[in-house]
Amino acid sequence: MLAKKRQTEILELLQHKGSVTLQELTEAFDASESTIRRDLTVLDQKGALTKVFGGAVSNDFSVNVKEEEFSDKSGQAVEQKQQVGQYAASLVGPDDFVYLDAGTTTEAMIPYLTKDAMGYVTNAVGHALMLARRGCRVILVGGELKNSTEALVGNETIVSIQKYNFTKCFMGTNGVELIAGCTTPELNEALVKQEAMRHSKNCYVLCDASKFQKIYPIRFANFHDVILITDGQLDARYKGRDNVIVIDSVK
Repeated sequence: MLAKKRQTEILELLQHKGSVTLQELTEAFDASESTIRRDLTVLDQKGALTKVFGGAVSNDFSVNVKEEEFSDKSGQAVEQKQQVGQYAASLVGPDDFVYLDAGTTTEAMIPYLTKDAMGYVTNAVGHALMLARRGCRVILVGGELKNSTEALVGNETIVSIQKYNFTKCFMGTNGVELIAGCTTPELNEALVKQEAMRHSKNCYVLCDASKFQKIYPIRFANFHDVILITDGQLDARYKGRDNVIVIDSVK
């Protein structure tokens, strides 16, 4: 197939799907990775698509850079966050040593958590206080307090996390997309998330359905490397995937 025709068909496929992986394209066009990479580079340089690691996304996707305040996010998708939080909390047992990331969706777990777990480590000051009030054993890591998200970040936070090995970690995210993965606007928060995940046996990312198909500048996890827990209003292209748990309702 001529390069021009293949590139036209890549754009048609991208218009239909929104994002495509390198593997999908090599199989669809029976072409080598190097050939597809060249096609994507040409199309990216023309401004026809956005080339990302492992594939490409449609220009309809915008990369978000603004970080919302914690207080603003607290009032968004409240019911969905409660559903996701309740289900996620049900995964915590008495033998678990848990890392709980900062964020409003992970915060929604706390009313359903019990003191039966071995303990909770968190980088969120508010989370630590709420857990302590419930009688839970809680460890608050050190670091610099980021006002907008009420999260502790920085090298001291990372060093603190390195002391521990978690059975489960529950992370928040600003955006989720098949190719771009789980993303956040801020590098320091991404580095803390990555360190906690490196020290966890099982990694869960909690997010309401509005976070899907959004991309932020910094990726902290590949899409397929985590288990995502979300609500039933999910975009159809993510349903039925082995690593996506969809909660329609929680009794």
